[in-house]
Amino acid sequence: MCGIFAVFSRSSGILTIPRSPSGRKESLREFVYRQSGCQRHRGPDHTGVVLVPEHGVAIVQERLALLGIRTGAQPMTSASGDVILAANGEIYNYLEIAADISRHRGTSYIPRSDSDVIIGLYEEFGRDLMHHITGMYAFVLYDRARKSVLIARDPIGIIPLYLGEDHEGNLWVSSEMKCLVGVCSDVKAFPPGTLCWGSPDHLIFESFFNPKWMSTIPTHQSNLTLLRKKLENAVRSHLQCDVPFGALLSGGVDSSLIASIATKIMRERDPSFRLKTYSVGLKGAPDFKYSRMVADFIGSDHTEVYFTIEEGLDCIPDIIKHLESYDITTIRASIPMYLLSRFIKSEGLKMVLSGEGADEIFGGYLYFHRAPSPRDFHEETVTRVKCLHLADCLRANKSTMAWGLELRVPFLDIEFVNYAMNIRPEDRMPSATDQTISQKTHDREELRKRVENPKIEKYILRAAFRDNYLPHEVLWRQKEQFSDGVGYQWIDTIKSHSAAHVDNTDLEKAQEIFPINTPATKEAFFYRQIFQEIFPTETFSSTVMNWIPRTDWGCSPDPSGRAQAVHIAHA
Repeated sequence: MCGIFAVFSRSSGILTIPRSPSGRKESLREFVYRQSGCQRHRGPDHTGVVLVPEHGVAIVQERLALLGIRTGAQPMTSASGDVILAANGEIYNYLEIAADISRHRGTSYIPRSDSDVIIGLYEEFGRDLMHHITGMYAFVLYDRARKSVLIARDPIGIIPLYLGEDHEGNLWVSSEMKCLVGVCSDVKAFPPGTLCWGSPDHLIFESFFNPKWMSTIPTHQSNLTLLRKKLENAVRSHLQCDVPFGALLSGGVDSSLIASIATKIMRERDPSFRLKTYSVGLKGAPDFKYSRMVADFIGSDHTEVYFTIEEGLDCIPDIIKHLESYDITTIRASIPMYLLSRFIKSEGLKMVLSGEGADEIFGGYLYFHRAPSPRDFHEETVTRVKCLHLADCLRANKSTMAWGLELRVPFLDIEFVNYAMNIRPEDRMPSATDQTISQKTHDREELRKRVENPKIEKYILRAAFRDNYLPHEVLWRQKEQFSDGVGYQWIDTIKSHSAAHVDNTDLEKAQEIFPINTPATKEAFFYRQIFQEIFPTETFSSTVMNWIPRTDWGCSPDPSGRAQAVHIAHA
């Protein structure tokens, strides 16, 4: 995973270069190198710059090297010199693509890295290349012979990407918004599953990901054997890596399944393999008990990383800068992940596996217990999946890439997503009602009786992996949102800390001060103030989505899982 940055003139072919903050005159190369430096944390291994000054084009890539370590430096240029590519992410089926290109050309094609196949596909298929690619990615490609641009983002939006326009109408592309501050008057998040092509002054946007489950209610019954196979295949594809890697292990069912499956697959190659796993929290956090269970069960090399309330609060301005968001639940959950990522990177790892995406696909958040009907349940999961790029994918990517650590999410493998989302909602939804689970309980025996029935969220996922993948208590553990599982004190304290920074009179003027996504609480107001200091104009504020449960289902607006009636507290 890396960072990409590009500028395209839309008129004269000449880019007007702003002076440096001190007023110093800069060349085009100096300017784009400095501007891309705002996201250099994404690619600590190499910075590459390619200019086409006669066309008013500059392309930069900040590289984190995981595959093709010696041969995959970017931006890449085709053999003819006409095609220039800067890509961010991983193409998981690049070996299969390389074989297809070889057959198509009738000659052997050996890619310099996984991203290099994008050039090969473009040369063979033009803009029809997207349906050949499986992975998480965002890329910008320039064809200097045609003076044309091609920009794309993966179907789910796992990898961030933004488009900007300056006062002269020039096009800007960047992995992170901070590279566009001070130069762009209009900024938008690039939509997932979209291809943008054409000349810089006339771009056409096309959606290449339009599965039926987005617009119709599925009727397919679940097949637990096939569900398990699809997830195992997804994890297998995500293990390609030329550097040491590990896995995040919260002790929840999602991250625990990914760690367990990865261990089984790696031991096919090396029976002595021990996966490095990591959990994070305050001392005594609920997650530690369960992550230790899983680590012992799968035989991983496990590390518990502790943080203090004070250390977490110190990070608030930094995490808002890295996240480029003021959303409450995103900030609450990102700080522990940010601190954990720093520790993991200090141990020499460049890649970790994680469990993001399962809650959106299977309706795992506790508020899904209140879904009025299967149709409502399915439509809400579709909404959550379509918004992942503004929520969990944004959090997971930017919290880890703040330290140059790549995070991979097998649950969001597109083949797995398409299979799981095509299962009828009756099989995916929890069937609990106010009558069956009407209050919180601390009775362990009552919980034990309850866990192996469809009333628990993500039942079919758990049932598919009953055969010796996880300890029983973990496999059937109720959903605990990450920001809760790291320690119940964390959310309580960050709320009170934020409130102490905001006066009642400030909150009363919130609509006037922040007309876009007006903050309704002191915590939200506090985050918004910090965000505006970094991203001062409304165009940046418009890129943020606030994550809240469905209040129209009778749910609490507080995004913490503890605010939902079915939550079972763990000591």
